[in-house]
Amino acid sequence: MSAVLNTPPAAAAGSADVNARLMFSKNLQNVTNKIHATSNIDEIMLEVSTDICSLFNADRLTIYIVGEDKQSIVSKVKTGLNSFKDLKLPIAEHSIGGYVAFSKKMINIRDVYDEVELKGINPNLRFLQEVDKRTGYRTKQMLVAPVTEGEELIGVIQIINNKAGVPFTALMEEGVNQLAQTLAIAFKQRQKPQVIKTKYDFLVSDAVISPAEFELAARSARKKAVDVEQVLIEEFQVKLPAIGQALSKFFGVPYEAHKSDRIKPAELLKNLKREYVEQNQWVPIDDSKDGVVILCLDPERVKSSRIVQNVFPKSKLVYRVTTQRDFKETLNIFFGAEVLDTGDIGDMLSGLEDDDEGGGEGSGDDLSQAADNELVKLVNKIVIDAYNQNASDIHIESYPGKGKTEVRFRKDGSLAPYIEIPASYRNAIVARVKIMCDLDISEKRRPQDGKIPLDKLGLTPHNLETLKTVVSKPYGLFFVCGPTGSGKTTTLHSVLKHLNTPDTKIWTAEDPVEITQKRLRQVQVNKKAGLDFAMVMKAFLRADPDIIMVGEMRDKETVGTGIEASLTGHLVFATLHTNSAPESIIRLLDMGMDPFNFSDALLGILAQRLAKRLCGKCKQAYSPAPEEMKAFLTEYCSELVNTSTFKQNPKEGYENVYKEWVKNYANDKGQFTMYKKVGCDGCGGSGYKGRVGLHELLVGTDPLKKLIQEHSRVAEMLACCLDEGMRTLKMDGMEKVLMGLTDMSVVRAVCIK
Repeated sequence: MSAVLNTPPAAAAGSADVNARLMFSKNLQNVTNKIHATSNIDEIMLEVSTDICSLFNADRLTIYIVGEDKQSIVSKVKTGLNSFKDLKLPIAEHSIGGYVAFSKKMINIRDVYDEVELKGINPNLRFLQEVDKRTGYRTKQMLVAPVTEGEELIGVIQIINNKAGVPFTALMEEGVNQLAQTLAIAFKQRQKPQVIKTKYDFLVSDAVISPAEFELAARSARKKAVDVEQVLIEEFQVKLPAIGQALSKFFGVPYEAHKSDRIKPAELLKNLKREYVEQNQWVPIDDSKDGVVILCLDPERVKSSRIVQNVFPKSKLVYRVTTQRDFKETLNIFFGAEVLDTGDIGDMLSGLEDDDEGGGEGSGDDLSQAADNELVKLVNKIVIDAYNQNASDIHIESYPGKGKTEVRFRKDGSLAPYIEIPASYRNAIVARVKIMCDLDISEKRRPQDGKIPLDKLGLTPHNLETLKTVVSKPYGLFFVCGPTGSGKTTTLHSVLKHLNTPDTKIWTAEDPVEITQKRLRQVQVNKKAGLDFAMVMKAFLRADPDIIMVGEMRDKETVGTGIEASLTGHLVFATLHTNSAPESIIRLLDMGMDPFNFSDALLGILAQRLAKRLCGKCKQAYSPAPEEMKAFLTEYCSELVNTSTFKQNPKEGYENVYKEWVKNYANDKGQFTMYKKVGCDGCGGSGYKGRVGLHELLVGTDPLKKLIQEHSRVAEMLACCLDEGMRTLKMDGMEKVLMGLTDMSVVRAVCIK
């Protein structure tokens, strides 16, 4: 006979609680030991964080220290080997960390999205959900405690999301208070003031780099005969803003970073040469309400020399300090890149004769000014600077009366100011641009078209291979559609370059001829002389070329001639101003095209858009949460739900798409990486640099041709194309999000219907 000994439930629970306390206390002691073993605050904030998260079974941790202004708390986030980014919160009731710093009270929140719970703590307390929405991370539980010594606030410790999915326990509340006491002692011991000797010493005192690292950087700079700044940036990954802030503290003047969209102060630069300002290490950058702003490397030396005061004797001077790299980039913006001897704008403008009328209607003098060598240099410099800054468009905008002529560059899809030119040069510049673009100088009443800089496009491997297969056919009709400025002509010329072989005869009709290629016979349409697209195409057919490219098909006669040409053995390319590939078919049929002839001729339609590309230097990688990937998949498949695959088995349809993503875009562990914008000097703080093409490639398959002949609706054609493997513009954009080229905010903005 056997007996079973049962432990009472209450006793078992008590035993488990004691064991949990002992284990927690032991782990807390281990963390305390690691904190005391660190040599500086950065090591505590960055290297012990994993151990603290494990102690509290938490997902994330943020440790703040009180800022120098005593009005904010600051946390350092490591962004490189020896570089950091500051996160700053005001000490106030409006944020959770700020409230704890303000009240010096510990709080344990069940759900930061619960406004009732937050207002129960403080009526003004709120959680910034926008950050979660942008990153895809869901913050829920939060345990936050002040780090204090007596009544003095030293910092805040913030523990985020219990991995168990439940609120942080009372034991953890006790633990965070004990940990805060340990941090207070450690922070106080490591906040010893340091003697500042050089302009870079604040990098050490602010814990951007260690004293040993700075000594190593200085030794390396001496050995290589370069400035310490260059070594700090290239070998120790110290960011320019960190160096700039150190200089600002040393010299006691604000730091001014380089701005790629800074407007050049032509009047201030009129009598200054690059060699002079480079040698003296100062340059005027603005005539503000506070005075003439002087950008310099050593404000104390520049002030004491009184040279600037002599150059601008009647002006109040305001000084800004900057880094050597920022200074050089600013000079390149003002005077042009060093490798190009284009002179400086001040000299160019002063070398031109003034027009006392201030920019009235043109006369014979305008033509002589346009031919003047100095004006030619000025316009050439504008074009060269646009090229160096990767601009796609140059906008020269004049204003009536004595209003200055403004020049703006379109970079990465957005306009940015470049320079303002006095009104007296307005007509001369316009005349010179007309001459360069081979336009009619005397025509001032009607708009005219000339050439601009080009955009670079990128197709996914799937679309690229499909496109090559489609355009390799000996005859047929292929369209590229999209709004103005989406790169349609560039894409068509890229296709023509692929097909441009010595044994192929290619003729193009364009308005205007924007891109030229060897072996192409290119004709400029001249409606004024009665030479329109339809007439040019008829002339082409008599010459029997292999390939014909038409700048735009906008009327029944031109489209009809194109279909006729494609059915008689010619490969015809053209552009359309339509929103999507399937919609283009309906547009062409509405013009009165015979659906049977049109469907027989159609090879394919490529719709495209240009989207902003994430800056390759500063974009920040993150692993999307399962909830974000689920929403991402749902949005991607929103247009696939009407296809036969999804109608038959929706679950299988979603699974097939996800498997394809894993195959093409996930790492070996099946995990995805997405990126979000940050902003740096290279992208002007926008987070974007350059553009990427989004494409929708429709192929003229037999099932689609049957629908065309039956005059089917756009929705039916779209479902058919998706069944055949087409990706819509938005789907292509979302794949480029998975490729790390752009983000969803840009894709949604570009692909709006």
